[in-house]
Amino acid sequence: MKFDEPLLEGRLIRRYKRFLADVRVPGGEEVVAHCPNTGSMLGCQPENARVWLSQSDNPKRKLRYTWELVETTPGVLACVNTARPNAQARHAIEAGRVPELLGYTAYRSEVRYGEEKSRIDLLLSGHPDRPDAWVEVKNVTLAEGAQGYFPDAVTERGQKHLRELMAQVARGDRAVLFFVVNHTGIEEVRPADHIDARYGELLRQALAVGVEVLAYRAALAGPDGNPSGRLDLTAPVPVNVEA
Repeated sequence: MKFDEPLLEGRLIRRYKRFLADVRVPGGEEVVAHCPNTGSMLGCQPENARVWLSQSDNPKRKLRYTWELVETTPGVLACVNTARPNAQARHAIEAGRVPELLGYTAYRSEVRYGEEKSRIDLLLSGHPDRPDAWVEVKNVTLAEGAQGYFPDAVTERGQKHLRELMAQVARGDRAVLFFVVNHTGIEEVRPADHIDARYGELLRQALAVGVEVLAYRAALAGPDGNPSGRLDLTAPVPVNVEA
């Protein structure tokens, strides 16, 4: 799985109004890029950081550029485009790179479910001897040293998803929380109790009743630390839920 076209490198000037970022591109021009991330992006918007933009020639788009990657510290990359993780997870599962979810033959996205009127990111079915698997995907980009944390802001929506997953287990299906680790410096994923204590509590409850938690890292960088041009999930990352 890779970006459709080579990315354009620039320097971040500022992010503002949540969905906009000013970027200085080669030649000194300043462009406005779409920032496809509703979160706080804590740690992912250092001043003057190297960033990489995708480009679109679609005349119907208001903004030509989309912010994809940022260098959070020298040689460490994060993918800030939260439209990417669902496709990354699905591609890895369908390609057989997630052993925990092998054997399913049908894949559906954005299926309505639950008493709280949610949509599951990915519903897996057709396994010869295992129940359907309801997979909720989350993007992990907040790093403190080698520790990765989720969420990066209080998330009532994320809390709701954990309750919905627990309800699916109670109904006899599998429920999976799938962390896409879109940060090359993260070696372990933990709940961000210091940011959203309730989310951490619910995650531990979910594990206790049988919700499965997986984390896989994306191969964003090449050996030189620069973007590889790829988004493949290639390696599992341990999840530690100790308080």
